Amino acid sequence: MVAYTGIQGQNILIVSSDPSNPVEGQIWYNSTSNLLKGYQSVIVNAAWASGGNLNTARRYISGFGTQTAAIGAAGLTGANSITSATESYNGSSWTTVNSLNSSRQRANSGGFGTQTAGLIVDGCNPVTSSISSTEKWDGTSWTTNPTNTNTPRNSSAGAGTQTAALFFGGSTPNHVTPTTASESFNGSTWTATPSLNTSRRMLLGIGIQTAALAVGGEDPGYLSATESWNGSSWTTTPGNLNTARSIFAGAGTQTAGLAFGGAVTGPPNNVAVTELWNGTSWTNTTSMSQARYGLGGAGTQPSALAFGGYSGGIISATEEWTGPSTALQTKTITTS
Repeated sequence: MVAYTGIQGQNILIVSSDPSNPVEGQIWYNSTSNLLKGYQSVIVNAAWASGGNLNTARRYISGFGTQTAAIGAAGLTGANSITSATESYNGSSWTTVNSLNSSRQRANSGGFGTQTAGLIVDGCNPVTSSISSTEKWDGTSWTTNPTNTNTPRNSSAGAGTQTAALFFGGSTPNHVTPTTASESFNGSTWTATPSLNTSRRMLLGIGIQTAALAVGGEDPGYLSATESWNGSSWTTTPGNLNTARSIFAGAGTQTAGLAFGGAVTGPPNNVAVTELWNGTSWTNTTSMSQARYGLGGAGTQPSALAFGGYSGGIISATEEWTGPSTALQTKTITTS
């Protein structure tokens, strides 16, 4: 038999208690527990956990920001009741802040930016009319931008920041007719850009103004297709969602995205399915605790937020996402 020291060039440390500050790869024998142990990298599974409830339950809500500093605004509070209410999330609870200047519902996204510098674009009333309005959030209040989008619409999606945004897809001028229209925003004016390859409404937008994704939606059936924007044109990727859907939420970047919830071909017509995007393909991961559609989203692929939506009724529930990761842990080594 070859001795361990002959292979590794060192002895195994014998201790009565585990080291308080081990280093990766370190191995020792605990004489108290009679166990061989080591300090190694392990995969921590992804998980959803409950967060604080919205003060105003709603669906078709817009969201932006991070998991610990998010904004949720607008939405539908009843069958035909839209709201301008805005709430701020601090990582544990929502606080009602100053309302939008224009009440609206947004059948998915169209929110951009951070908790202190955000943007909400267009939307619709409870029936059919699109609302042509761009509003900026400064962390305290909303200001209506002097210029509007070239193609007013609802059920659209967006990516980017308050001063460098991309706005695409949606329905115009009603809830029924999907569009391929795409526009960019420089902080003051909107400029038409090359259109999406597939017309779609109630889709998901992820990324920044020069590197975005348009995902899923309806045209009029549920879509799984993903399109990638490089700053000048849209390209249909081979990577489809595993679950075709619309009115869902997400977070992340063009190379590290997250999609969750949504409406699908029923029954049931809402899901809790969560998928990860690696820049090439979508992979199913841990589902949300509560299936829902028309929800808001914020954050990144490893740290996201889901709030509001519809699940047999309009809900206020918030869920916090922690993506898969690696961590160093003390592990018992078994031998045979």
